[in-house]
Amino acid sequence: MPAGHRANSDLPIAKSCEDGYSLLMIGFFIKKAFFDSWDNLISLVLLNLTYLVVILSFYGGLELFAISGVWGIVVIALAMALHSTVVGAVNVQAKAYADYSRPGFSHFFHAFRSIWRHAAIHWIISMLSATMMLIVIPFYLSYDSIFAFTVAVFVFWIVLAFTLAMMYFFPLAVHMRADGPMKTVKKSFMIVADNLGFSLFFGIYHVVNLVLTVVFATIIPGIAGIQLSRQVAVKLLMFKYDYLEKHPGVSRKNIPWEELLFDEREKVGKRTFRGMIFPWKE
Repeated sequence: MPAGHRANSDLPIAKSCEDGYSLLMIGFFIKKAFFDSWDNLISLVLLNLTYLVVILSFYGGLELFAISGVWGIVVIALAMALHSTVVGAVNVQAKAYADYSRPGFSHFFHAFRSIWRHAAIHWIISMLSATMMLIVIPFYLSYDSIFAFTVAVFVFWIVLAFTLAMMYFFPLAVHMRADGPMKTVKKSFMIVADNLGFSLFFGIYHVVNLVLTVVFATIIPGIAGIQLSRQVAVKLLMFKYDYLEKHPGVSRKNIPWEELLFDEREKVGKRTFRGMIFPWKE
């Protein structure tokens, strides 16, 4: 992982969990993801409205599938390709928001040219995962045997591993522009393996956001809000790897999050939900 963030080993080391995250890091992640979303709310809503094209494409594919299975599958596959491309471009925009910048939407449209290779790999992985979930697992579960059930469970865990890894795929692609798509896939799995506790929490966090997205008709947090949270998560995890690169002898259980998050916490400030709605009462 590249270095570049401030680190000072003379400061106290905050206690971390075994895979290198801490409750301080999780708490700040939630706070930063929320306030970054609030500060860029209008932009995120506009990006979510753009994603409606993808949703309508999926809907059209499902409707066509009822008439022609082959053409329905073709349209759904194209919709998934569009999904991967749009999500990749949204990540480029979301990284700017996570870095406290507010680029115009020309930045979003230019992002398609820089992210298309990663989007292609993301599409292939998404297609394979969907195939395993919708076809392979039900196929094996249809057989009344221990062997078939074992295979179905094994395939399920493979899909789950890819699902967790894909949470980090586009953020890593945007953070590390020089990496090729397959190298980014490898690093995504490394992030999951090295931060399993945080990744499981992050997965639950995604489920909550998906539920809220459905409740609020995709407007908030929506696909843009979810991608912004991924950018925030990877940005904070990069502090850990920058520190470990500078201090290779330090145990992963002793990551000084209090120190590493100091600048970011200063930038976010002592903001509260009450102050966000009623700033004059702060």
